[in-house]
Amino acid sequence: MVYNKDYYESLIKSRLSEYRFNHSMNVAKSAVELAEKYGADKEKAYIAGVLHDVMKEEKLHVQREFIEKNGEKMTLLEINSKSVYHQMSGSAYAKIELNIDDEDILNAIRFHTTGRRGMSLLEKVIYTADFISAERNYPDVDVMREKAKVNLEDAMLYSLKYTINDLTAKTAVIHPDTIECYNWIIENNFKED
Repeated sequence: MVYNKDYYESLIKSRLSEYRFNHSMNVAKSAVELAEKYGADKEKAYIAGVLHDVMKEEKLHVQREFIEKNGEKMTLLEINSKSVYHQMSGSAYAKIELNIDDEDILNAIRFHTTGRRGMSLLEKVIYTADFISAERNYPDVDVMREKAKVNLEDAMLYSLKYTINDLTAKTAVIHPDTIECYNWIIENNFKED
């Protein structure tokens, strides 16, 4: 499939605030750098990075319509976790409106917030690129960026711990995919001797 990068950039510029547009472009840039370092497809990384937040600022009822139109049924936890809507609706939008049929790109968008067990290399690249994009300024972002330069799974583990600790501190629910991703990363990369 031929991807129209200029069209995708103009699309997100028209759909997102200036801050979110810049974030999306920064994620695409970080994704390409990570793809180059770790051997993922750079073009797919760019496309998924640009489009990962395409639905971030859309009304929730519109996002739910896209999710349902894509044949997904939201769990009660997902319905009550507004922060995961955009990853689900973004993947649906890319498939339905942009005719993107590459499952790896769609999954990279679909799981960029929660992660999941069994992520592909591209999915891990987008998940990490979203955490380290240039405008991010959360505590320890520099540690995360350094880890991403050395080992992708180590960076992911760090970000998952950060996310889980942040959510528990807020007494917020944690999506089961995030817990599964955390366990999977440990099981496959940090086994006890």
